[in-house]
Amino acid sequence: MKGDRRIVKILLVDDEPALRELLRATFEGADVSVDEAESGLEAEARIRRRRPDVIVLDLRMPGMDGVELCKRLKAEPRTREIPIVLLTGADPEEARRAQRAGAAALVRKPFSPLDLLAVVEGVAGRSPMPRRPRRRKPADEELLLYARDLRHMLEIERGQRTLLQQSYLATVTSLASALESRDIRTGAHSQRVQRYALELLDLVDPGRIDHEPGLEYGFLLHDIGKIAIPDQILQKPGPLTTGERRRMQTHTVVGEQMLGDVAVLAGEGLRVVRSHHERWDGAGYPDKLSGREIPVGARVFAVADALDAMTSDRPYRRKIRWAAACDEIVAQSGKQFDPDVVEAFRERQGVLRNVRREPAAV
Repeated sequence: MKGDRRIVKILLVDDEPALRELLRATFEGADVSVDEAESGLEAEARIRRRRPDVIVLDLRMPGMDGVELCKRLKAEPRTREIPIVLLTGADPEEARRAQRAGAAALVRKPFSPLDLLAVVEGVAGRSPMPRRPRRRKPADEELLLYARDLRHMLEIERGQRTLLQQSYLATVTSLASALESRDIRTGAHSQRVQRYALELLDLVDPGRIDHEPGLEYGFLLHDIGKIAIPDQILQKPGPLTTGERRRMQTHTVVGEQMLGDVAVLAGEGLRVVRSHHERWDGAGYPDKLSGREIPVGARVFAVADALDAMTSDRPYRRKIRWAAACDEIVAQSGKQFDPDVVEAFRERQGVLRNVRREPAAV
């Protein structure tokens, strides 16, 4: 009958988000509307706003457990007729407590989603949904259902991760732009060196960016620690004193501390922020690393950063010609820079110059 297929409103009460998501996916397409609560108190508030047809309630919850909530609901005239399905463990005493509390049905964990759906339909006074004839064993059907549910949850997670990454990229780009606004002569330095570094990394370590997406953010936010550097040092038109230079050099460690809890930067991205001023010969900072002790992303970025620094005006000096900057980078192979990265630079020099010429990058 058409009326028999009305939408059944379920309130699912469980403190485990993963289980709530699994059960929501299980009930999809079964003419079931699912509301959720993660505690007994939240469940009572939701019941006051919208009376459910069935309550699926986990027995073990922190604070008010399922048995206590069940008793409270059965003691109230307005809610005592709502059938309650209690999810219990294998402990016989738990089952007896649940029965004494007035539950309409018990479902023991681990349970089959198909069986739980049938119980819910039964206590709601609705005939179970027609099932297709089973050509497989019941266990196989349950595995297929769990696989569908898992796929559904993974799709949700991937979508959320994509949105988060897009949002984070917009945020870090704004941070980089805000930093550079303190000195308009740096132009679009962060975006430019990011492009340079990605081109070089593609040649030095193909596919690395696919396994370490945080590198792209590290390239962009390499100088974020300069937010903590006073303008009188950052914009000083002449040479820095020894004390000022030491203060300036703290930006690598400060930047690492600022971004240390950002998951997308974990790993190589954060190492770029800390180590992009290390030198191949060990004379850099902050850790005096040398050779291949320096993370590959930082070695690549050192060349990209130096190229842009030399070909851009700075408060303390004018830029030099592109050819002269290239000659200096080649001369520093095995000294300041990794020889493999310098070789990659020589091969990609034309591509990098085109990046420099792009209107959006100047």
